[in-house]
Amino acid sequence: MSVTTLPTLALARRQPSWLARLFDYKPFLIVMCLAPAIGLLTVFLTYPLGLGIWLAFTDTTIGRKGIFVGFENFQYLLTDSLWWNAVFYSVVYTAIATFGKFALGFWLALLLNNHFPFKSLLRAIILMPWIVPTVLSALAFWWIYDPQFSIISYLLVDVLHWRTTNIDFLGSPWPARFSLIAANIWRGIPFVAISLLAGLQTISPSLYEAAMLDGASAWQRFRYITFPMMMPILAIVMTFSIIFTFTDFQLVYAITRGGPGNSTHLLATLAFQRGIAGGELGEGAAIAVSMIPFLVFATLFSYFGLARRKWQQGESND
Repeated sequence: MSVTTLPTLALARRQPSWLARLFDYKPFLIVMCLAPAIGLLTVFLTYPLGLGIWLAFTDTTIGRKGIFVGFENFQYLLTDSLWWNAVFYSVVYTAIATFGKFALGFWLALLLNNHFPFKSLLRAIILMPWIVPTVLSALAFWWIYDPQFSIISYLLVDVLHWRTTNIDFLGSPWPARFSLIAANIWRGIPFVAISLLAGLQTISPSLYEAAMLDGASAWQRFRYITFPMMMPILAIVMTFSIIFTFTDFQLVYAITRGGPGNSTHLLATLAFQRGIAGGELGEGAAIAVSMIPFLVFATLFSYFGLARRKWQQGESND
C-alpha cells in the first residue's frame, strides 16, 4: 500500500502553494511592484498637494486651525498688487530664462556632438553647474553681485577701467531681476545641453551624408534634419525647463529673498513669505495653488505640440 501512495505524494509535493500561485498572477505582481512607488508618491506628493489645496480654501494660520472660507483667499489675491507683481515677474523670469537656456543649451549640445579631444571630460565639467547644490550656486552669485566685492565690478573698474564706480546689481528692481535670470540660465544650461545631446546622438549620420551629397548647407541640414528630428525631445526638455524655472525657489530666496522692495518675488517665494514667514497658511497655500494653472498650461502645450508632431510624421509616412 505504501508503494501505491508514493506517486500521489510526489504529485502533491509538486503542486505550487497558494502564495506561489498568487505571485504568478500578473496583475497582483504588478500591484506589488508598484506599491512602494505609489506609497512614496502618496506620502510625499499626493497628501501634501491635497492638504495645500484644502488650506487654500481656509483661513488657517500658524497655531490656529482655520475654517472653510471658499474662494475668499483667491478673491483677495486678485486685488493684491504684490501677487500681480509676482505673477508678472514669474512669467518674465520663466520666458527669458527658458529661452536663454534653450538657445545656449542647444548651441552647446551641437558643439559637444562633434568629435574633439577630451570630449568626455568636457561633458563632465559642463555638468558641474547642474550638480552643485542650488544654495551653493546662489551664494556664489550673491558674492558675484555684491556691491562692494563683486568680481564683475572689480574687472570693470580696477582692471579694464570702463567704470568709475561699482555696480549695485541687487540694489534696484530691474537689475536684480535680470541678475537672477542670468543665474538661473547659468545653472540650467547643462540640463538642456546634455538632454539635447542625447537626442542628437540618435540621429543617423547617413542623413547628414545624403544631405551633403545633395549640396545642403550647414543651416539647411540643421533646419531640415536636426531640428525636425529633435522636436519630440525638445518638447519634453522645454516642458521640464518651464516647470523647473516657474517653480524656482532656492535660487531667488537665497540671493534676494524677494527684494529689493519685493520686486523679485516669484509665486513660490511669495507663497513661502506669506504662508511660513508671515504665518498666513491659507493665503500662502492659495498663492501656491495659483501656480497650478500655469503649470498645467505648459504641460498641455508641450503634450499637444508633441502629439501634433507625431500626427504630422504619421501623415508623411503614409
